[in-house]
Amino acid sequence: MLLRRQFLQLSGATALAAALPDLAVAADDYPNRPVHLVVGYAPGGVSDILARLIGQKLSERLGQPFIVENRPGAGGNVGADEVVHAPPDGYTLLLAGMANAINVSLYPELDFNFAHDMAPVAIFSRSAMVMEVNPGFPAQTVPDFIAYAKAHPEAINMGTAGTGGSTHVAGALFQMMTGTKFTHVPYRGSPPAIADLIGGQIQVMFDNLTASLPLIRAGRLKPLAVSARTAALPDVPLISDFVPGYEAYSWNGITAPRDCPPAIVRKLNGAVNAIVADPDFRAKLADVANTPVADTPEGFGRLIETDSGKWAKVVQFAAITP
Repeated sequence: MLLRRQFLQLSGATALAAALPDLAVAADDYPNRPVHLVVGYAPGGVSDILARLIGQKLSERLGQPFIVENRPGAGGNVGADEVVHAPPDGYTLLLAGMANAINVSLYPELDFNFAHDMAPVAIFSRSAMVMEVNPGFPAQTVPDFIAYAKAHPEAINMGTAGTGGSTHVAGALFQMMTGTKFTHVPYRGSPPAIADLIGGQIQVMFDNLTASLPLIRAGRLKPLAVSARTAALPDVPLISDFVPGYEAYSWNGITAPRDCPPAIVRKLNGAVNAIVADPDFRAKLADVANTPVADTPEGFGRLIETDSGKWAKVVQFAAITP
C-alpha cells in the first residue's frame, strides 16, 4: 500500500509538472486571437459604455481586439450563462456587475451560481447610488425623509429601473435598516423613472449616480445623500451618516469561466490594474461618475461573495421576485 501510494503521488506530481509548462506557454502567448467581452445588457447603457472603455484599453495593452458582444436578457443572466458555459480559455469574458451578485438569490432556478462558477479576474470601477427626490418634496434631508415616511406609511412611491436590480435592492436595504415602507414602482430603466420623479408621480429613487447626475447638476433633482464617497458630488452627505452601516454601490469588473488557467487570470488582472492607473482611463471613468478601483482576483472574489450574501438577505426581506 505504501509503495502504491508513493507511486500515485509521484505520478500526480509528474502529470502536474508536465502541465505547468503548457499553462505558462498559454499565458505567455495569450491572447493570440480576438477576445470576446460579453455584456448582459443592450448597447448604449452604462455597462456597455464601460465595457467598450475597458475593452479598448485591453486591446491596446495586449495587442488583440477585445470585442464587446451584447447579450441582454433576464437581468444580465443571459450574458452570464453564455460565459459560464464557454470554454475556459480566457477568450470569452464577462463584464460583471452588482446585478450578477444580486441574481444569485433572485434567480435560484439558474443552473449556475455566479459566485462559485465564475473566476474573478479584476474589478476596475464602482459608482455610488444617490437617494434623490423632487426639489419640491417636503423633506430635504435624510432624517426629515425618514420622519415623513414614518408619518405617512406607504404613501411614498419608490421608483426603480426594474425589479430586483441595483436601484431596487438599494431602496429595499434602506427600508430594512430604517423601518420605513415604500410602494415599489418598477420601470423599464432609469430614464422613465426619473421622468416620473421630476413629474411627482413617484417620490424617491435610489438611482445609479451615472444616470441622474446631469439632472442633479441642472437642479431638476435633489440629492439627499449618496451611498459612497464620490468626486461627482463631494458636498452631498453619505446615507451612512444618518443610517449607520448603510452601504450600497454599483461595481464593474471582469470574470471568466471558473476553470480559466490561473496564469491567464493573473495576466488579465495585471493588465486591468495597469489600465486603472492610466490617467486617461480614470478621466473617462469620471465622465460617467465612476471611481477607479483595483484589486487582486482574490480580493475581487471576496467582494462577489460578500455582495451575494448581503443582497440575499435584502431579497428575502423585501420578498423580491423577478
